[in-house]
Amino acid sequence: MANKVWFITGASRGFGLLIARDALARGDSVVAAARNPQAIVDALGVHPELLPVQLDVTKEAAAVVAAQAAIERFGRIDVLVNNAGYGILGAVEETSAEEVRRNYETNVFGLLNVSRAVLPVMRKQRSGHVINISSLGGYQAYHGWGVYGSTKFAVEGLSEAMAQELAPLGVHVTVVEPGFFRTDFLDATSLVETQARIEDYKDTVGAMRTFAAGANHAQPGDPAKLSQAMLKLADAAQPPLRLQLGSDAVARAYEKHQQVERELAQWKELALSTDFETEAKLAA
Repeated sequence: MANKVWFITGASRGFGLLIARDALARGDSVVAAARNPQAIVDALGVHPELLPVQLDVTKEAAAVVAAQAAIERFGRIDVLVNNAGYGILGAVEETSAEEVRRNYETNVFGLLNVSRAVLPVMRKQRSGHVINISSLGGYQAYHGWGVYGSTKFAVEGLSEAMAQELAPLGVHVTVVEPGFFRTDFLDATSLVETQARIEDYKDTVGAMRTFAAGANHAQPGDPAKLSQAMLKLADAAQPPLRLQLGSDAVARAYEKHQQVERELAQWKELALSTDFETEAKLAA
């Protein structure tokens, strides 16, 4: 199998760094993007198949420059991993407009900036695989993670549409939904807590804050195994639209499916009652 050229955002630590390391170890080429590219060099050393690039994903012009550097160095981009992002913990009401805006700037608009920079390359190649990192919270929202989850819901919707738009052009799209993995995600380096605290939410969001603090570095998912799974995903001839990683993510998906089925059956009569009579009979 020919070596692949990866373009990975948020590559200075966490999932991004692990994927970059494993891709290099098997002979692939990696464009590793981060706000501080020196951190990538410090972690991975100097490697002939590694191109560290400076990238703040919220700056679209910087994404274009990084994509151009990738082409100049390696001639193509086979796999884009939109990994850069961070969490915000707090009730929806507790989250200020500025806190919401900053989270969307990185998690959603940043992903779009990088995608717009790389997709022209993949369209020209008529090949490629875009892997957008979502979350188990991007498939089923949960108290305390409403705003963060909403950014990942946006990533899910964008990924579904991109998959349909790019399939005729030979480009695959997968949205990956990791559960809780033993990374620094729950550390202050990756997780922001809302400044506001409302007492009425102590039994829901307050409990979630306590859980998050206790779960830090005790999560069930093994990051090294996730990285290997990502390599297998990139090698798949027909990759899935969605890939849940971790037993908790799989359980959450089944839970949501069952919940939707129950509600759909319970409210089906009312749902169908809003069509014109002929269409309603056909749907029934």
